Amino acid sequence: MGTRVYLARLAGLPVFDPNGDRVGRVRDAVVRLRTTNRPPQIVGLVAEMALRRRIFLPIGRVTSMDAESVVLSTGTLNLRRFEKRPNELLALEDLLDRRITVVPEHGEGPDHTGIVVDIAMELNRNTEWLVTRVAVREHTGRLARRGHVYQADYERVRGLVGPADMQGTSNLLALLEQMRPADMANALQDLPDARRNEVAAALSDRKLADVLEELPEHDQVEILARLDRERAADVLERMDPDDAADLLAELPKAEQMVLLDLMEPEEAAPVRQLMNYRPGTAGSVMTSEPVILTPDTTVAEALARIRMPELHPVVAAQVFVARAPSATPTGKYLGMVHFQRLLREPPASIVGGLVDSGIDPLRTDTGLTEITRRMATYDLIAMPVVDSAHRLLGAVTVDDVLDHSLPRDWRDRDAHDDDEQVEA
Repeated sequence: MGTRVYLARLAGLPVFDPNGDRVGRVRDAVVRLRTTNRPPQIVGLVAEMALRRRIFLPIGRVTSMDAESVVLSTGTLNLRRFEKRPNELLALEDLLDRRITVVPEHGEGPDHTGIVVDIAMELNRNTEWLVTRVAVREHTGRLARRGHVYQADYERVRGLVGPADMQGTSNLLALLEQMRPADMANALQDLPDARRNEVAAALSDRKLADVLEELPEHDQVEILARLDRERAADVLERMDPDDAADLLAELPKAEQMVLLDLMEPEEAAPVRQLMNYRPGTAGSVMTSEPVILTPDTTVAEALARIRMPELHPVVAAQVFVARAPSATPTGKYLGMVHFQRLLREPPASIVGGLVDSGIDPLRTDTGLTEITRRMATYDLIAMPVVDSAHRLLGAVTVDDVLDHSLPRDWRDRDAHDDDEQVEA
């Protein structure tokens, strides 16, 4: 393990115990401030485990850190949710993107302003990890990212651990955007409200839509409320219609109407329809955009459709076959074909000859308990929803059922903490 480690480079690395079992991923480093003029001390790492739990790993437990992983020594892990103490900061959350001043060496020349892009810690003779160097992007008066990046000793940096009113978002965004939407949503929950809203607003419409789908309802509403209405409508357009409908349902009726009117009509239409169904029914939880094909579609064409990268895996796991038109509500629903069946058939075969029509589709008023029972009975990950004329309206997927069967606050980590210890 080297004696100098750059903290931003640790973000996202897997953490392993001595047996090679994965504990989680590094999300940040804990900086303890000193009452003296000595450099701040790195006292541990924050790791994210399964179920989005963030725990503290004392730096003394770390036996190696490299470009591939972090390895821990043998001992007990405290699984209590990590919380900052009054004299602590998080290196990446609190210090990255700070506007700082660098004084010249030996007091010669003018001061320079810049943006923090990374922080280095080094091991001293007392086996303490101290902040020793700061990577700074020179502020040029134009876009900060165009400035020269250089390193400065900690003693030359002013404003690193002061008030955060001059903290930007670009470098934290660069780290967050390497994460999956669910992990990014979890990271946003740990930020102070003002910082979280600022970072969320700086995301692209598509990325913000993906992240909102993974946040608790109260965080979704607050972030959306901080956007101007035109931007909020753009983000809602990029969410899955069922998720957009759920989010809008949390807003006052008047605000729902304003945002729906600002959305493109073809994007708002399925959302309006979903909001008309009774909560807790197939109509209210289904996605209105499953993969729908006409019976004369070839297997090769069907496989090309489900390979599209924007499709969620659970949606791409099967195709639904219906008479034209193929947009919901379709013509007569004929059946569905699982992707494994498609893989076993010649590319020139047509899907109309492969459909499984032996499972009765759901109606819009079918309740969640019945949906769950039927999906479990037939080992399905999605079921079609049809109207009285047997036209396909959408599909209920297993993630739709889980989202609405779990406790309402299941995405909110604060509601599900407990204290545990395990041997690593």
